[in-house]
Amino acid sequence: MEPISILIADDHKLIRDTWSFILNNDQRFKVVAECSNGEEAIEQARNKRPQIVLMDINMTPVSGLEATKQIRKVSPGSRVIGVSMHSQPAYAKKMLQIGAKGYVTKNSSREEMFKAILEVHKGNRYICDEVKNILSEQIMDDGPSQGINALSERELQIVKLIKEGFSSKEISVQLNISLKTVEVHRHNILKKLNLKNSAALVNYINTYAVDLP
Repeated sequence: MEPISILIADDHKLIRDTWSFILNNDQRFKVVAECSNGEEAIEQARNKRPQIVLMDINMTPVSGLEATKQIRKVSPGSRVIGVSMHSQPAYAKKMLQIGAKGYVTKNSSREEMFKAILEVHKGNRYICDEVKNILSEQIMDDGPSQGINALSERELQIVKLIKEGFSSKEISVQLNISLKTVEVHRHNILKKLNLKNSAALVNYINTYAVDLP
């Protein structure tokens, strides 16, 4: 049986080297190419036609999200598995919506990565346990709404302005509220979305492509 051909796209060389070593030491897999950005991933997919693409979603200037869309066009037989540091289900949902067949976090074990590759290669979808557990907790939670649905109208206004590139000071002027009030709202937004900092918030907004009023 021929090994499953794999393209690794990640902007960290150590991660690429590590996964290449691990996968190539298993007879079921063969890494046929690796690259450090989305543009190279699209080109390599076009040329190599790998069966599986392990796609880091946070690359620049062409993100893994955009690269996934293009790979679906130039190499429709390639099945993409999103790989990310983010465990929020929204990221997995976004990747699946644009055509990926799987999603694993960088906390996933070697065994889980193998399982994801094998399942996706068979034509199934695969979401790693870390994301599924968070999703399960959200569904089982009898408390207030989760994620973006938990935000107040004012918080949604602030998220929209952040998405448009406004600073906290500019937001305070735009909404006619104090800078301190804006910072309090930003803190509450991070807490409700379970995000660590403003950079994670911007990434969440852009990746999730929240449809704001």
